[in-house]
Amino acid sequence: MQAARGASLSDAHTGPESHVRPVRWAEFAAVAVFLLVIDQITKLWAVAALVPGQPQELIGSVLQLNIIRNPGAAFSTGTGFTWFFTTLSIVATIGVIWFARRVRHRGWAFALGILVAGISGNLIDRLLREPGFYVGHVVDFLQLPNWPIFNVADMCINVAAVLIVILSFRGIGLDGSVDGRSKGEPADSAEGEAK
Repeated sequence: MQAARGASLSDAHTGPESHVRPVRWAEFAAVAVFLLVIDQITKLWAVAALVPGQPQELIGSVLQLNIIRNPGAAFSTGTGFTWFFTTLSIVATIGVIWFARRVRHRGWAFALGILVAGISGNLIDRLLREPGFYVGHVVDFLQLPNWPIFNVADMCINVAAVLIVILSFRGIGLDGSVDGRSKGEPADSAEGEAK
């Protein structure tokens, strides 16, 4: 079917919408699922292989395996508020997924995928691990000197935070625009439209 008499369909898609980037849902989901699986597998391994209070050297004293059950957040803060962190994690996961529906930039897809993997990795622990539903303790087992013991999910959250800061400072929007311009649009054309 032709868009207008004598015009081809390909000609009908040369307007502004032809430059709209595809939604990066697949990249977001693939990164999130892949890292979530790694987080859960490493925690299952840590629970089966490590003994609390008996650290094992992985890279000398720089990185040790030392399993703990953490009811709170980093630095063991809020240990009596596990239910609050669970609720916050649920809200954050829903929020990230909602934003991911609009992502058209690969960097943002990766950043948000990494972030949701980290949040949901610890959320699964809080929902399903002992001592009970919604108040479960997070499995942490990686230890650096003078740093709280952490896990893969925690690493994901920190890496995502760095990526989000970089993307934001570079002015890259969720849709791939740079400082309000579409990719490839010259800076003076955006300024001209604003005048």
